[in-house]
Amino acid sequence: MTLKQSAQQFFDACETGKGWDICKQWCHAQATFSAQADALAEVSTLEGYTDWMKGLLTPIPDGHYELKSFAVDDERGNVMAAAVFHGTHTVDAGSGAPTGKSVSADYVYVMDFDGEKIKHMTKIWNDGHSLKQLGWA
Repeated sequence: MTLKQSAQQFFDACETGKGWDICKQWCHAQATFSAQADALAEVSTLEGYTDWMKGLLTPIPDGHYELKSFAVDDERGNVMAAAVFHGTHTVDAGSGAPTGKSVSADYVYVMDFDGEKIKHMTKIWNDGHSLKQLGWA
């Protein structure tokens, strides 16, 4: 399987809320995660992030991505995916009544590979903007 194929399959599984149980097949067991976003400040593993995404789709059940770009950098062993996340807060997931507000959030994943598996992923995302759109901040 190529880096591109692995990254595409991981990206889709992660973004559709499959969680770590499915996503781990494309990742090293101890894969790390980073983001300069307060909403993800406590998340340092890719396992934690994929499960966070799974949980995010509970209050936003129509959450989905619109892929804008997908690029492989073989020289550096990474793959970048740029997308827009769309969804509306319609379900009370224990944190309050649905706001009925929608989000349209740009973000980028940079997936660093070691061999055929992801060893680290960085998410580039303006969480403050997204939380305001949803009425959560």
